[in-house]
Amino acid sequence: MEKKEFVFKGLVMNGFVALLLGLVLMGVGIYCFYLGDKEVWGVIAGIVLVLLGSLTFGGIFKQEPNEAKAMVFFGKYRGTFAKDGFFFVNPFLSRKAVSLRARNLNPEPIKVNDKMGNPVLIGMVLVWKLEDTYKALFEIDSQVTGANNTNVRSYIMNVLENFVRVQSDAALRQVAAGYAYDNAASEDELTLRSNAAEINEELVAKLNERLAIAGIHIMEARINYLAYAPEIAAVMLRRQQADAIITAREKIVEGAVSMVKMALEKLKSEGVVDLDEEKKAAMVSNLLVVLCGDEPAQPVVNSGTLYN
Repeated sequence: MEKKEFVFKGLVMNGFVALLLGLVLMGVGIYCFYLGDKEVWGVIAGIVLVLLGSLTFGGIFKQEPNEAKAMVFFGKYRGTFAKDGFFFVNPFLSRKAVSLRARNLNPEPIKVNDKMGNPVLIGMVLVWKLEDTYKALFEIDSQVTGANNTNVRSYIMNVLENFVRVQSDAALRQVAAGYAYDNAASEDELTLRSNAAEINEELVAKLNERLAIAGIHIMEARINYLAYAPEIAAVMLRRQQADAIITAREKIVEGAVSMVKMALEKLKSEGVVDLDEEKKAAMVSNLLVVLCGDEPAQPVVNSGTLYN
């Protein structure tokens, strides 16, 4: 579907018809030279017709799919031509070619301080494409003079890619600074490591906000690299290990308490032994030592009574 900003108001003709017309004009012009037998009228008519034929060739161009040309008539923007094929337009129009194809950008990871002040390395990959040729060509400085249209287009696209690179760096820093790496102040708070989907959505919104001035749309952006900076990586690794050990201990203690409770209730319900509070406390202590210890417990056989 052709976008509304890709509208060109001007004469458009099939390129093959224009090519044939140009050849006819030049042929007739050359014929006038011989027909006039070097008379003034023949020379003038011949020159005029040859010039018209040459101008016709100057307005012929081809365009591939997902490409566009901004048309400028002596400094005045006349619209953008986005159809693919072989066409003829006013030869006095200046045609600035740009690509509408999607492009990838995968910059190097950057160092940013997260919300907690910890330096982290964060990188992203994004897919972008051009949606408004007028903004891309005339709202930012992407102009260049040159005879080769292909080189001009490459230069313009390189300028736009550099613009995306700079703005994406700023947007990534802004988003990363608003969240903690993984140790948020509250459990409900988003973090860079645990809430990638939400962070990516905000990153896309920030990028589109910044790149709207250049007529560029971000189709996708996501964080593809996230790590602590080398200077604090070892310390943070020990903190993560400590957090993991504490979490594991909590699970072990929770399970041990449940098993001790079950054992006491089982002994009481089946009448195996009647323990007073002191013996219950001793039994709980012994079971917790066995269940929560890092090393296997050494059994001690009690050959006397419970009270010896």
